[in-house]
Amino acid sequence: MSWFTWEHVKGVLESAWTSAALVILIGWPVVRFFAGQVRKTLTKRSTPQASMLGYRFVLYGGSVILVLTALDRLEVPLSTILGAAGIASVAIGFAAQTSLSNLISGIFLIWEKPFGVEDVIKSGDTTGVVVAIDLLSTKIRTFDNMLVRIPNETLIKTQTTNITRFQIRRFDINLGVAYKEDIGKVIKILKEIADKNPNCLDEPEPLIVFKGFGDSALEFLFGVWFARADFLKLRNSIQREIKERFDAEGIEIPFPHRSLYAGEASKPFPIRLVRDKPGQTGHKEEAGPDFTD
Repeated sequence: MSWFTWEHVKGVLESAWTSAALVILIGWPVVRFFAGQVRKTLTKRSTPQASMLGYRFVLYGGSVILVLTALDRLEVPLSTILGAAGIASVAIGFAAQTSLSNLISGIFLIWEKPFGVEDVIKSGDTTGVVVAIDLLSTKIRTFDNMLVRIPNETLIKTQTTNITRFQIRRFDINLGVAYKEDIGKVIKILKEIADKNPNCLDEPEPLIVFKGFGDSALEFLFGVWFARADFLKLRNSIQREIKERFDAEGIEIPFPHRSLYAGEASKPFPIRLVRDKPGQTGHKEEAGPDFTD
C-alpha cells in the first residue's frame, strides 16, 4: 500500500470537489441543528406561526450559504451565476404574475396576522384548522381530515372568518312558537334552559329577543355565550333541551302549512265520501255528492 501516503491524503483533501463535498456534508447537519433550536426557542416564547417562519428562514438561508460556499470551493465565478439568476428571475417574474401576487399576499397575511397556525377559519365553503401559512398559499385541515390549499391572494380578496380568535363566542338559535303561546312564559323557559346548561356562561348573559310576527310563528332569537372549546357540547345539548322542555310545557313549535287553490279558471276538486255499513268487514266506497259545477 505504498500509494496510501500522507501526501496522497493531503492532496485528496485539498482538491476542490472534496472540499465542496465536505462543506455540504458537514454544513447541512449544522444548519438543520440550528434551525431546530430556533424553532424550539420560538415555540416557547412566541406563536406557532413565528416558530415555523423562523425555522424555514434559518433552514433556507443556511442552505443558500452552503451552496454558495461549495461553488466558491469549486472556483465557480459567483458573479456570473448571480447575474444569470437575476436575468432568470426577471423572466420568471413576468411568466408567474399569479405566483408573485400570492407571494405579496402571503407577506401581508404574515404581517397583518388575521389568523395564525392552529386557528379555525372559514373561507368560502371551506372550514378547518390552519396547518401552515406559506408565502404562496395557506394550508387548512378540514374537520373530515382533508388538506385544502388556498392561494393567499384568495384569502386577501375574499371574506375570511377567524372562528377561534376570541376565547368566548355566542351561539344563536332562531326558533318560533305558535301564536297561541304566552310570550312571557316562552322567555322564562328559555332563561331557565340557559341557567341549567353547564356549557352556557352566566356572563355575558344569554340574549333573548322577540323578533316579531312570522308567517306561521312568533319568532325569537336565543343566543347563549360559551367558551370556544365547548362549542360541540353546547350545540348538541341545548337544542335537544329546548325541544324536550317545550314538549313538557305543551308549547307548540309550528311548521309551515300550505293550502292548495286551483283558481277561478279551474273547477273545484271533486269530493267522494266513504262510509262503513253495519255488518260489513271492509270499507265500501259510495258515490257522494259531487260538488263540481
